[in-house]
Amino acid sequence: MAIACVTLWPVYVSVDFVVLVVVSLVVGAAIALAGTFLRLSSFWLLLATVVAFGLFGVAVAVPSQAQYGVLPTVDGLRELVQGVALSWKQLVTITLPVGSYQALLVPAFVLVLPGTVIGLSTALRSSRAELALVPPVVVFVAGIILGSSQALLPIVTGLALLAASVLWLVWWRLRRRRLAIDRLTRSTLRATGASANPHRSGNRAVARRALGGTLATLAIASLVAIAAATVLGPAGARWVARDAVVKPFDPRDYVSPLSGFRAYEQKPRVDSPQLTVTGLSSGDFVRIATLDTYDGVDYSVGSARASGDSGTFTRVPTSFDQSKVRGSQASIQVTVDGYDGVWLPTVGKLETIDFAGGNAANLRDAFFYNDTTGTAAVVGGVSKGVSYSLTSVVPRQPSKAQLEALTPGSETVPTPTGVPATLKSALADYVNGVTGQGARLQAALDGLKKNGYVSHGVSKNEPVSRSGHGEERLSQLFTDPLMIGDAEQYSASAALMADQLGFPARVVLGFQAKRGADGSPESFVGSDITAVIEVDTAQYGWVTLDPNPTPRKIPDTTKTDPNKVSQPQSVVQPPPQEADPPNDQTQPQSKQDTPALPPAWIAIVLTIVKIGGWVLLVAGIIMAPFLAIVGVKASRRRRRRRARDPSRRITGGWQEFQDSVLDHGVTPPPSATRTEVAGAVGGSRPAVLARVVDRSVFAPETVDEGDADRVWKAVGEMRTQLDSGLTRWQRFVAAVSTRSLRGYHGRKASNR
Repeated sequence: MAIACVTLWPVYVSVDFVVLVVVSLVVGAAIALAGTFLRLSSFWLLLATVVAFGLFGVAVAVPSQAQYGVLPTVDGLRELVQGVALSWKQLVTITLPVGSYQALLVPAFVLVLPGTVIGLSTALRSSRAELALVPPVVVFVAGIILGSSQALLPIVTGLALLAASVLWLVWWRLRRRRLAIDRLTRSTLRATGASANPHRSGNRAVARRALGGTLATLAIASLVAIAAATVLGPAGARWVARDAVVKPFDPRDYVSPLSGFRAYEQKPRVDSPQLTVTGLSSGDFVRIATLDTYDGVDYSVGSARASGDSGTFTRVPTSFDQSKVRGSQASIQVTVDGYDGVWLPTVGKLETIDFAGGNAANLRDAFFYNDTTGTAAVVGGVSKGVSYSLTSVVPRQPSKAQLEALTPGSETVPTPTGVPATLKSALADYVNGVTGQGARLQAALDGLKKNGYVSHGVSKNEPVSRSGHGEERLSQLFTDPLMIGDAEQYSASAALMADQLGFPARVVLGFQAKRGADGSPESFVGSDITAVIEVDTAQYGWVTLDPNPTPRKIPDTTKTDPNKVSQPQSVVQPPPQEADPPNDQTQPQSKQDTPALPPAWIAIVLTIVKIGGWVLLVAGIIMAPFLAIVGVKASRRRRRRRARDPSRRITGGWQEFQDSVLDHGVTPPPSATRTEVAGAVGGSRPAVLARVVDRSVFAPETVDEGDADRVWKAVGEMRTQLDSGLTRWQRFVAAVSTRSLRGYHGRKASNR
């Protein structure tokens, strides 16, 4: 099994995987050995395996959800159970290696633990021990299927498993031959009366020759296989399951769409139609992409981990349920003119989408959507001539008068890194003296609009304006004599300022519908491109805000002495009648107002309840097998006592007493009669009970209900007497003993 697990290593490449394999082998071997020595049936082996799976599964297969790295948690158990069915698909649709990410270790645990129990139990207990090779082979093949197309030492691992398998088969063949010869020898000796020969050198010689021949054959086969693989080599990369599974769309494979903002302002795009959209209302925004992750270089779609909510794109089912979104319904038709790219323009929160044309089926198969950000994508991209219709819900937006009352919502976005210090300094000036989170956000946007000038820097008549929105470019925006940029810089700056003020924020690239739009076809050219921000609020959810200054004439600064230039002083002035509040400069550290702390006694009670719950959970898992044994015995006792025939009830009463005797450690002779069993127990009452039961079975008289009741009453008293004089631990051992459960698997009791 350990050799077979090597094929799973490239899938995980993690110490957690090694721990999982070791724990699975040890626990699986312990269950198999216990089943062998206790002669447990397959049902009890299955129950023990399931209990071990739940007890150890969270710690080794979902380590991120384990309390203190060892104890299972409710969330961990839920992910463990879900992973048994769902993690296989996730495992073949994610980039390798996966390490201990989420519940992706569950498939390995499902393969190794039961495989060890089944394989070792078969080897120790089955007459066909050669079948013990099946579980390791299954694990070996599963590792290949779930792995990558680049194998890890395929020749070495394959030959190692082959050698171990052949040696196992040869050893069992020799053992079976030796046992057959021994049986024949013993029968011959009994027939002739001769004495046995203690020396069996013949068997040993045969074993040595067989083992030597096997090793020689393996060595020759290995050399031939290595030579053939070296000379010929594979025709191509091997096929694995992930080659047949369409991988989810990964936004990290594409350049940030905001980085291409200036391309729309240059020829040939600037004056050429990009999209024609029908069904827009005034204020609607045609979203190309939503960007929520800033790393000091650019704003991107989704975090560095594609598994994040904003970075996970899924296929669209029949429809998305947007019933919880408060807004207006919209039916939109889009025709792609000059636009091209992987990002598919949409409006609002998508419900359904239908592509038109002969390529509709392929586009549908390549379509992915992220409902968290409202961003859509088509693998392979869209180009001129593509048309589609969609239905969506356009979220309601607050009025301008309501903006100042907004407070941060509870949504989360990746924490920005590389935020320029000059941006933070400018933000402090903008909000100086302003109270209220919504009012401070509005003051920051007003500061950008008042001090900023718009220039794309693509024509000779425009002042120089560099593209980009990295840390250095944004720092320049706030240190140049004049703040000059376009929507690329202002949207990125506004989103970072909103984040500094406690509002989850993101940048949205797209086209803004014209005022007074009435649903008639509207054509967007390249120069219509813009970028706005969305901030999450407690009152309205995600709110769209435009931080871009109104285009105006840019002053000529060529004659200004560069050594005397300073930051423009026309910033928002604080109210003269109020002193600056001493705490206004402190940025909010949480997304919502901190609620009043509950009384201390509530926290103490909750802590006690939590600890008690964990103790009960662990105790329940540990006690589950013992409770199951007690329950099976109680069910058996109830079935015997409720038999319709009084004679069967009396016989069942004796069986119950005999089972109690076995569970208390008394071992009657094999195939003992009732009298012999009573003699092994000792005392007069067992002997009397044995005679009563024998008379009810063999006597011609009919047994009445009263006799059966008296027998069961006597059985109860004698069972209690068996416990007298025992310690609590001895009584517990007798209660959970399985000795009496091994002889009644459908077998009728003896009438003796």
